[in-house]
Amino acid sequence: MAGDVRSAGEEAGPANILFINADDLGWADAGFMGSAFYETPNLDRLASEGMVFSNAYAPAANCAPSRASVYTGWHIPRHRIFTVMRSDRGRPEHRRLIPTENTPYLPVGTLTMAAMLQEAGYATAHFGKWHVSDDPLDFGYEVNLGGGPNGHPPAGYFAPYGMPSLPDGPEGEYLTDRLGSEVIRFLEERDPERPFFVSLQLYSPHTPLQAKEERVAYFEARTPSALHDHAVYAAMVSHLDENVGRILDVLDELGLSASTLVLFTSDNGGIHEISRQAPLRGEKGSYYEGGIRVPMVVRWPERVEPGSRSDVPVIGTDFLPTFLEAGGVDAPEDHPLDGISLVPLFKGAGGPPPERALFWHFPVYLQPFRQGNAESRDPLFRTRPGSAIRQGRWKLIEYFEDGALELYDLEHDPGERRNLARLMPGKAEELHATLAAWREETGAPVPEEANPLFDAEAEEQALLRLHGGPGSESP
Repeated sequence: MAGDVRSAGEEAGPANILFINADDLGWADAGFMGSAFYETPNLDRLASEGMVFSNAYAPAANCAPSRASVYTGWHIPRHRIFTVMRSDRGRPEHRRLIPTENTPYLPVGTLTMAAMLQEAGYATAHFGKWHVSDDPLDFGYEVNLGGGPNGHPPAGYFAPYGMPSLPDGPEGEYLTDRLGSEVIRFLEERDPERPFFVSLQLYSPHTPLQAKEERVAYFEARTPSALHDHAVYAAMVSHLDENVGRILDVLDELGLSASTLVLFTSDNGGIHEISRQAPLRGEKGSYYEGGIRVPMVVRWPERVEPGSRSDVPVIGTDFLPTFLEAGGVDAPEDHPLDGISLVPLFKGAGGPPPERALFWHFPVYLQPFRQGNAESRDPLFRTRPGSAIRQGRWKLIEYFEDGALELYDLEHDPGERRNLARLMPGKAEELHATLAAWREETGAPVPEEANPLFDAEAEEQALLRLHGGPGSESP
């Protein structure tokens, strides 16, 4: 099959682009990623017709910073959306530093993938979650249905939705179905003379966990797997999958599949209590693998070999340069991009790109979903201020409060259970130097000011209650 993969040449014209981003869908939460409980036949079909990326990463471990980096193609320090809402989350007596102030939204006028593609003649449409400003229409989209500053459905998944940008359907209509129908309507009514960029940013399966009763009952009657057993979450994943299938079928019916690049992924990792991601450690909000590694598939007929797989580490900042190359669009000179185009990987020509480092930066605090979570570095926070780097098989996490380093060999320890920093100080120092140089290059802020409200005794007592001791280093 590899010899049948055709290079994307000018004669083919600019690709149509369908970008589907799920919300909080974990790395292991689809059939093509190994789940034995969740049913995703349409995503599995997409995977069989495209390329699965086993080492795909979100640019951040929670929603807004991840999306801002995807939309702009920038590392987090450039747009300075570090988290959702406040940066001083968690109990003040447990925070040793004054965290960096968070920027909640992208300033109007910031260039995004939609604006760049629209300038090149694309019809641009946004459906679903936005979360990085008040209105996607200020950022290059010609259509917005469902997008606003909210991070989850304000009134839940059943109409009425309480969204100014999405007129209510009949009472009881399901949001994921409605967004699928709106994408289909756009495709059927589009201007055939213009290529399209459709951004379907599904709210599902983000909380609140709500699904149709008959689908929930179906999964309640099924035998759970070792990892997955949440019937409502399974039903939400199923609704998501069903609507991806509806859209793929319409692309087929309209004769658009061959000319359309479809990219499916998630904005960050899943939530451990809802859906476990073993062998990965961590969850949404954590910079262990379970918080940032995500499922990802690309289908682009005649340019991507069906049923192929890539183990090359890729990240959400790669999407913008990838879409630009697929559309034959040059990036503006005054908007440097921090990712790389993945098109050469799709073509299968010339082998994988040169090894590069991937970076994450989180100079703020994020409280735990529940205290005592063994997936975290400590039970008081999902994440304390720090940075992380992956280069090849190696990953280093640095914590700013105490300067601690954690080094993991992801090839042999994907669950990040054995910290090798003391056993391999040379490798730790090498990666730390690269990480520090990246922070200087991007102007990444590192909090240094001590928090006057920090209470060491209160922290120690809390740790003793939850963990039996102040252990702060991972096993």
